[in-house]
Formats: sequence, structure tokens, C-alpha cells
Amino acid sequence: MPSFRLVGPVPPESPVILSVPHAGRDYPAALLAALRAPPAALRTLEDRHVDAVALAARGRETVLMQEVPRAWIDLNRAEDERDPLLDEGARAAPLSAKVRAGLGLVPRRTSAAGELWYGRLSAAEVDERIAAAHRPYHDALAQVLAATRARFGVAVLVDVHSMPPIAGSRARIVIGDRFGRSAAVRYVARVAGAIGATRIPYAVNTPYAGGHILDRHGDPAGDVHAIQIELDRSLYLDRRLDAPSVDLPAVATLLRAVVDALTDEALGTGLAQAAE
Repeated sequence: MPSFRLVGPVPPESPVILSVPHAGRDYPAALLAALRAPPAALRTLEDRHVDAVALAARGRETVLMQEVPRAWIDLNRAEDERDPLLDEGARAAPLSAKVRAGLGLVPRRTSAAGELWYGRLSAAEVDERIAAAHRPYHDALAQVLAATRARFGVAVLVDVHSMPPIAGSRARIVIGDRFGRSAAVRYVARVAGAIGATRIPYAVNTPYAGGHILDRHGDPAGDVHAIQIELDRSLYLDRRLDAPSVDLPAVATLLRAVVDALTDEALGTGLAQAAE
């Protein structure tokens, strides 16, 4: 069975595509058997119920949502971001800050729970997860974006995530564009404008600038723009940050406004380029 859900048509009917890579809450028995920490510790790795926000915001947009949990494999890490303290297949190479912190391709630890697993993973185990879950998602996303660009002359990816409340910051939403590398400024400006109209405090690229998904799929020079949206979980979850709250529809309306603004920008520029 596929490791992700594809909702909506291909070719897409909108120039905006939604991706929800950390939506998975279906924990395989093999994963739970290897777990050293309490199962509840894995929830901190989830973008808890942000898939419900994305689906409620969806109009004609095509949406990809990962169903395998982030604890099994993280789609927002590159295939080579393998942790040598967990993964026998990790190569001897400089490690990113995320991998050093235990948040590599397969997460090793969380700050709250510490080490997650009883033992190490063989190279073959991680290779199988890459082949079964990581590559299919990215291949499908690349195909959808290519079909979108072919139809509209431009494609805009909104990579939807959630975050815990940021200590010491007023920001409740963070817009990421890899410091200008994954999307043209005008698209980020439209996102900021839609969020700013709600008077919800937001930040750009701090502390989250986006990850592998934006690096891999964003290509502004090729008319593919990729933007990450991080939503504070307290905006749409209950006080325990566990279940959807009565505020979820309002956050979905906000995300809908972001999509509408990006659609307007894309149709104003992309179709003109396609006609030339």
C-alpha cells in the first residue's frame, strides 16, 4: 500500500499544491516493539493534526499527505542525512546540526524523551524505508509539480507543518523560503500579506527556514516556488496540544487565504508566461 495519500486530481486544477509530510500517526508494530521511550513521546515528532487543517482549507488544490509517521522516516531530511549513532548505513561525512541533535532521516531522540530506540538500525532497514516511503513521496510530489507547471506555467508548493509555541517569541506562524532560495520574493510577500491581515504575529525564516522538501523541490528560476508554513499548534489544538479544538476552522480559513493569495499571484504571472 502507498505510504501517502494523494487527494485531488492530476493534472492539478490549481497552480498551488499542498504537501503535509509529517501527518502520519499510523505506528507500525515493528516500530513500537523497538521503542524504548513511551509511545506518547513520538507525538512530539508529529505535526499533530495539521493534515486536518490542510484538508479543511483545500478547495481545488491537490494535496499530498504522508501516512507513515515521521518517527519511521522523516521526509524533510535528505536521503544522506543518516545518523551514525543509530544507522549502520550512515556514511562518514560532516553531519548537519539536525543530525547531530538526533533529528536525522530516522529520528534518534527528542529533547523531552531522550533516546527513542533500544538498538541500532541496519543499513538494509533504513534503505528499505527510503525505498518504500521516502522516495515514493518525493517522486510523486515532483511529478505533481511538473504537471502543475506544464498546465499553468508555474507551480507553487505550500509545505504545511506545525510547531510548538516558540519560547521568547511572539510569532505564532513562521514562513520559510530557505532565505530566498526556494521561492520568489513576491510569493513570500503574498503569504505574509495574507497572514498579516489576520494580525496573528508571524516571522520569516526564524527559527524555521524550511528543510529538504524546499531544497529539493523549490526552483524559482524554473517557475517552481516552494514555501513552508509552520503553524503554532496552540492555534488549532486543545490545551494539551493533542486534539483539534474549536479554533481549527479559523486556522483553516487562514490557510485558505494564503492559498488564495498564492493562486492569485501565480495566475497573474504564470499564465502570462505560458502564453508567451
